[in-house]
Amino acid sequence: MIVSNTVFMKQLKDLFEQYTGKKAVTCEELPQSGSNRRYFRLQAEGISLIGAMGTSVEENNAFICLGRHFKEVGLNVPEVYVSSPDKVYYLQEDLGTVSLFDAISSGRQKGSYNVKEVALLKKTMALLPKFQFEGGRSLDYSVCYPQPEFDERNIWFDFNYFKYSFLKTSGLDFSEIRLYEDMKKMAADLLGVMRGNTFMYRDFQARNVMLKDGKQPYFIDFQGGRKGPFYYDIASFVWQARANYSDELKDILINVYKKELKKYIMVPDKEFEKNLRLFVLFRTLQVLGAYGFRGYFEKKPHFLQSIPFAIENLRKLIKKPFTEYPYLQQVLTDLTKMRQLKDLRRDVTLEVHIFSFAYKKGIPMDDSGNGGGYVFDCRGLENPGKFERYKTFTGLDEPVIKFLEDEGGIKKYLANVYDIVDPHVKRFVERKFTHLQVCFGCTGGQHRSVYCARHLADHIAKKFNVRVKLTHRELDIEEEV
Repeated sequence: MIVSNTVFMKQLKDLFEQYTGKKAVTCEELPQSGSNRRYFRLQAEGISLIGAMGTSVEENNAFICLGRHFKEVGLNVPEVYVSSPDKVYYLQEDLGTVSLFDAISSGRQKGSYNVKEVALLKKTMALLPKFQFEGGRSLDYSVCYPQPEFDERNIWFDFNYFKYSFLKTSGLDFSEIRLYEDMKKMAADLLGVMRGNTFMYRDFQARNVMLKDGKQPYFIDFQGGRKGPFYYDIASFVWQARANYSDELKDILINVYKKELKKYIMVPDKEFEKNLRLFVLFRTLQVLGAYGFRGYFEKKPHFLQSIPFAIENLRKLIKKPFTEYPYLQQVLTDLTKMRQLKDLRRDVTLEVHIFSFAYKKGIPMDDSGNGGGYVFDCRGLENPGKFERYKTFTGLDEPVIKFLEDEGGIKKYLANVYDIVDPHVKRFVERKFTHLQVCFGCTGGQHRSVYCARHLADHIAKKFNVRVKLTHRELDIEEEV
């Protein structure tokens, strides 16, 4: 049954009024991630809460129960205030708009993280052992969904996810019997690592960390967690496919984790390295399965665009062979050599080139021969450049982002842009056109146009299977999104 946004919003607004005693003035839906849950920001005078709607009552109950437990033991999680009697809807603390993923976006795009970004990553990594050990110590794991513990079924679900949603779709020939034998051996090794009463977050990544007040990491989306080995979460975070962490940064983050881990348990370095490497392999297989399912079967292009990053992680990992799983090693080696998996974007026919620019220097020329496209004027938006404190920043920097978003007009402006550009991109893909240019201009090409170009680029890259090129002309920045 399809339920409209109007119904969701009414239910959440009613719950908001019951809890706060005030009517919600605004109810804005937030961007969806890979799940089917829907999130809304509800606000009244002096109050801002996040409303959630999930079709799985068991999953909602897991989040509510886990969240309350973690809050009680002093962990950084959003407070759950109230839920509907059927637990389909609930309200939780609003942690703001900045995720760790957003805060380190510049480093991710450049492949080089600055001091501030590294500090945020280290701070987050240092909190993980506390979450796993103190969070798991007195936890009633029976509330976990879909199961209370990482077990053999869990492992085979992920192995089959990889095999059927990714490996078979690749077209690579392989022996299922020989692969099964190696996977059976690997499953036994994974289960052999189980030790202690630790909480396994399962989806520990930068998108699931919010920065409260822009600096303090808070953890969200832990409802899929369960009792399990702590190595899984390290692998999830440090080897996240599109994070683009250097080997040096990976070592820094692992060392931060190991230092905090000693407060709870002592693990010899060789044992730690061996076990972590095993879980990095397992997590990478699971991720490829997820990308294959979301991309090939659910037709979500941004998951397909993540596959080359995961393949590159895999290629580096198996340089040191997993000799205990010889046939799996062979299959994975063959996978990393498949040209079509190295850069799926090469098969994309349409390139959307998005510019930010200063009007005083002229509108960017279209060198594709396609005759140009859209030019959007951002000069009607509130200008942070007229304030001295913002002059050294750009539309990629948090102070300017906060200024523009707090003012409010830029989100409505971009919503209108999306409504215009999205059908155009869709039509160009259908007609197999090769180029579309979209330009955003402002006075200096530093603040408003940069913000808008960045957000449109991310929006199109997530929504369509197209190549997105982003040029901030006056900042001398050019990248593929």
